[in-house]
Amino acid sequence: MELINNFLMALFTLSNAMAPYILFGLLFAGILHVFVPQSIIKNHLGQDSIWSVIKATLFGIPLPVCSCGVIPLAAGMKKSGASSGSTLAFLISTPITGVDSILATYGIFGWIFTLYRVVTSMIISIIAGVLANVYGDKKEKELEEDISSCESGSCCSSTCESEVKKPKIKAAFSYAFGTLLEDIASPLLFGLLLGALITVSIPENLSDILLSYSWLSYIIVIMIAVPMYVCATASLPIAAGLILAGVSPGAAFVFLSAGPATNTVTIGVVKKMLGSRTLIIYLGTIIVGSTLFGLGLDWIFEGVDVKKLVHMDEEAGILAWLSSTVLWIFVLYYVIKASFFTKKECSDGSCCSS
Repeated sequence: MELINNFLMALFTLSNAMAPYILFGLLFAGILHVFVPQSIIKNHLGQDSIWSVIKATLFGIPLPVCSCGVIPLAAGMKKSGASSGSTLAFLISTPITGVDSILATYGIFGWIFTLYRVVTSMIISIIAGVLANVYGDKKEKELEEDISSCESGSCCSSTCESEVKKPKIKAAFSYAFGTLLEDIASPLLFGLLLGALITVSIPENLSDILLSYSWLSYIIVIMIAVPMYVCATASLPIAAGLILAGVSPGAAFVFLSAGPATNTVTIGVVKKMLGSRTLIIYLGTIIVGSTLFGLGLDWIFEGVDVKKLVHMDEEAGILAWLSSTVLWIFVLYYVIKASFFTKKECSDGSCCSS
């Protein structure tokens, strides 16, 4: 019973810390989606140059798209003439960050950790894009239509959003708390539950081992993060749980970087769309870059009590409780809805919720 009480307390503490920032970030993402046409993104990334890679990275940073939802966007960019490097940089930078994730990162870890996450994701994306342009596969590859359909359980309903005209403000709310929140509801719920479970269940001696042998925690996190599907926002409570359990902030950072940027679906798509050599560049840059920047973060916070990096007040204010309640209502609604409604095919072959 004590374990259950501790788990529930950790769960609500995590959600109270994240909810206000997630909701505000979702609203901002909705406004961004409505007032910044996606066609702008496709029209600036065609040149095989460093500047094109940098623009692709900058375009991807604020977009609230997960590692599954970014696939059809990247495929469209590639078919519209974007270079392999620009496409790869966009594939990496977009799922790692997003306005909702940036705000939630600030809410939990503070501005230093947040700025570090954004800047390092840009560096990793740019390096990967430049290497892809120089050393990647030169032969153009066509992406088959069925690749734009995500695997069951992944978030991709944003790729088949209704084109029915709506007032812009209404459309922004609809996208933010309809399409986008529905996309991340299941992984966000999973992340909250897993983060709370990690917080209360990891034995103290395991934390001591991981702190004594930091390289072991890095290897474990990479092995879990690379194949796993988790969006940038949903990865935050898991990383918070790792840090609260005594794992180094660098290892938690590796999960925040490698987890959202990779998964088995995206790995297969990169190989088919950009080639085997580009796939090696994609995985190698993310793994090596995340590890090096994780070690750098451990150096920055050397001698600091890592548990103090997680900013979660035990006594939440009324705004936090209200935001958490609203978030849980939406998340549970969409998770239950997904359990009773199957996906059907859109006219373009992508998957939509029925």
